[in-house]
Amino acid sequence: MPAGLIRSSLWLGFFALILWAWWVMYSMAMDMDLDWVGRPGAMGARMAAMDPRMPMYMPMANFGPLFAMWAIMMAAMMLPTMVPTLTSYERLMVTADGTRAGWLGVLAGYAIAWVGFAAAITAAQLALLFGGVVDMLGIAKTPWFAAALLIVVGAFQFTRAKEICHGVCHSPMMYFLGHWRPDFRGGLRMGLGLGAFCVGCCWGFMALGFVGGVMSLLWMGLATLFMVFEKLPQIGHRLLKPAGVVLIAGGLFVAAQAAGLIG
Repeated sequence: MPAGLIRSSLWLGFFALILWAWWVMYSMAMDMDLDWVGRPGAMGARMAAMDPRMPMYMPMANFGPLFAMWAIMMAAMMLPTMVPTLTSYERLMVTADGTRAGWLGVLAGYAIAWVGFAAAITAAQLALLFGGVVDMLGIAKTPWFAAALLIVVGAFQFTRAKEICHGVCHSPMMYFLGHWRPDFRGGLRMGLGLGAFCVGCCWGFMALGFVGGVMSLLWMGLATLFMVFEKLPQIGHRLLKPAGVVLIAGGLFVAAQAAGLIG
């Protein structure tokens, strides 16, 4: 098969996977009677109010279905941010000895890292659910928890850990040059490394789903858009601290409202 056709087929498959993941998330939101900002209708409100300790099967209170939801959500939100990384690898296929197998390995390693994070945040959501911190739809039951989460994620934007992880995500070419392996196994190892740094960079934006509900399509869209911009070489590094300021200000606003200081 001609190299150009292989390249086109792989990229089409990549974008088809993203569209499929977003369609699944949209279908799940509609099935749960949620609007685009994650607010429940009559059926969704009944689900949110249910006690997860009740002796009945509830998908959002069981690890398997909840993990599947988070894994698909990771594909919908994080695969679009990987376009600069995959195009950087393609440039090395011309100047170095990169291969399509290596390209697929990078994609697979990156996906494995985020699926691992999906398992971790699934466990966290279940702990919060059974601890009475969030409801069945993953929405914080108290504004104090939402405020604290906004402030913590905002403060993380100013940390050295965020700077290091973002530096790798922002400049994947430098990571490739320092860890270069051309075949599938090498690509897999590089993808795992890049995925781990990406998790370290973006975990907070995933955790913010608990502020308004993890099934909010608005939150998913805005978070995905911001993370794509954050990885753009021209402007990405300029967004870190302003985003932190906005998140901390939002957390303080929510806390002030909860304390009755403002209406």
